[in-house]
Amino acid sequence: MKISKESVHDKQGYRLHILPSKKYKTVSIVAKLKAPLQREGITERALLPHVLQKATSSHPNVRALQSALENLYGTGFSSDGTKKGENHILSFRMEVVNEAYLNDHEPILEKAMQIFSEVLFDPKVEQGGFDDTIVKREKQTLEQKIKSIKDDRMSYANMRLIDHMCDNEPYALHVHGYLEDFEKINAKSLYEYYQTMINRDLLDLYIIGDVDKAEIETLADKYFSRSASANNDAHQESLASEKREINEVIEREDVNQGKLHIGYRTNIKFGDDDYFALQVFNGIFGGFPSSKLFMNVREKHSLAYYAASRFESHKGLLLVFSGVDPKDYDQAKNIINEQMEAMKSGDFTTDQVSEASEQVINQLQETMDHANGLIEVLYHQTLSGVSIPAKEIIEHVRKVEKEDVVKVANKIELDTIYFLTSQEGGEE
Repeated sequence: MKISKESVHDKQGYRLHILPSKKYKTVSIVAKLKAPLQREGITERALLPHVLQKATSSHPNVRALQSALENLYGTGFSSDGTKKGENHILSFRMEVVNEAYLNDHEPILEKAMQIFSEVLFDPKVEQGGFDDTIVKREKQTLEQKIKSIKDDRMSYANMRLIDHMCDNEPYALHVHGYLEDFEKINAKSLYEYYQTMINRDLLDLYIIGDVDKAEIETLADKYFSRSASANNDAHQESLASEKREINEVIEREDVNQGKLHIGYRTNIKFGDDDYFALQVFNGIFGGFPSSKLFMNVREKHSLAYYAASRFESHKGLLLVFSGVDPKDYDQAKNIINEQMEAMKSGDFTTDQVSEASEQVINQLQETMDHANGLIEVLYHQTLSGVSIPAKEIIEHVRKVEKEDVVKVANKIELDTIYFLTSQEGGEE
């Protein structure tokens, strides 16, 4: 897989990442704003991406902004918030047609970057605050989203698992915000939070496509420069939890299908030497349809409607998800535990290691085939301070051997068992 080398430039108030590539017919521009996860201001931060992309000073309503993007050959724009380790990341993404493929050679890219810059730095402001109507509407939408989490039982169980597992750690904070905060948030207070954020957050700007580096640098400096002090890296180290007794939590709700979610500490993070072996471990354990969890918990014993695992790269967590009948709680829990013990004792073949390695590589290549996926891979590296070319990542995964996977398995520690069950089902 051939990817041009990323060039990184420390600029005035931001870091610029340029990836020239002839592979894409469009140019992808992604801005990442990073701050430590904190309870104070978390709901304001969750609201901001939605408010910002609705109006700017020169495009003062949704229709005007949407029309400006449409006039640039249907330029797409989206934003969201997430957590990586103990960091709260806001992402703003734009995809714009490459003007080199157009007949009239209009300066599409510059116009698009100007609009992008306005969304971030020049929002619509009236009487010292955001547009009151927009803020009220977005508060309402976010409120509904928070309330609806409980309806998606899998997401809800995962949130509750993290609540218990990472209690007293920033990672337990909800990046979608909290209902009790809404009353105190208004157009003015949200704008005050925005000013702090836009001046203090660490800003990384990624631009991928068939572009000229010098031209991109000039345009980025014109539209994204901030005061030089703005880009001090407020990196929040992921906190290691004190070693403690295994936490078993049973919560009862009006559900038909129980949700058995289990959290482990991997003691491995992105950038660590054995991270690649962890990827392969997860592939064999629960990451793919051929995995131990799927084959044993779901197929062999027919105990689960689904059974899978994933890991959080920057926090060092491994999470198991399964949907089980409430009466099968103990049996399902024991079989999941048996699969982990099998991994620790090396009860898997070298063929399984090779198969999982290839599946991990295919997944990586598929991710990096898309500009936004590639940016996510590169941003993982930016967050961890470790830079590995795409080709080397694949080589590292391919070199993982059985003993590397066993070594990783033996670093993993069970932390929390969470069971969301029916009013009468499950064990106490």
